[in-house]
Amino acid sequence: MKTDTIRKCIVTGETLDKSTMLRFVAAEGVGIVPDFKKKLGGKGIYVSNAKSKLKKAVESNLFAKGLKKRVKVDENLSEVVESILRSQALHAISLARKAGCLVLGLDKVLDLIKKGKVVFLLEATDAGDDGAKKIASHAKDLEIYSLFNSGELDKELNRENTVHLAFISGNATNLVRETFVRLASFLNN
Repeated sequence: MKTDTIRKCIVTGETLDKSTMLRFVAAEGVGIVPDFKKKLGGKGIYVSNAKSKLKKAVESNLFAKGLKKRVKVDENLSEVVESILRSQALHAISLARKAGCLVLGLDKVLDLIKKGKVVFLLEATDAGDDGAKKIASHAKDLEIYSLFNSGELDKELNRENTVHLAFISGNATNLVRETFVRLASFLNN
């Protein structure tokens, strides 16, 4: 790994590829803010992509220690970050739909799985057991993400009853997977 691509987590002390970490900067008059697009000026402070690590960084005042100066940190920073990551992932789903890389509905999804055209799946967290079992029985080695409830998906896609989604090959699909992996890692670590 190139040294210009690795950063040290202020919580664990681990050095990791910065693309897998959460970046924050101290904004004048605001305090610590997320900078996931890495466009804000100033020294970046990195935290492993995990909600638990971010909470520890806030609780233990590690941003101030890392910057060696007093900085304001929102005690709800982990909720703010989760909201941003969720929003990015939902937006990526919309982009995949516009790019023609998204298929919706149980029957259509099952048909594409049988034809071997699905790259990965998204299933609403409130999906019924019957549909979820059908998908699971056919999905075999496919990744199945469960990150949003049907209401969130309905709102983002401007439709009703959005439960089973399949992503087929395309550039937008890669973007969706990246946002899903990042959100899932944040929530589960």
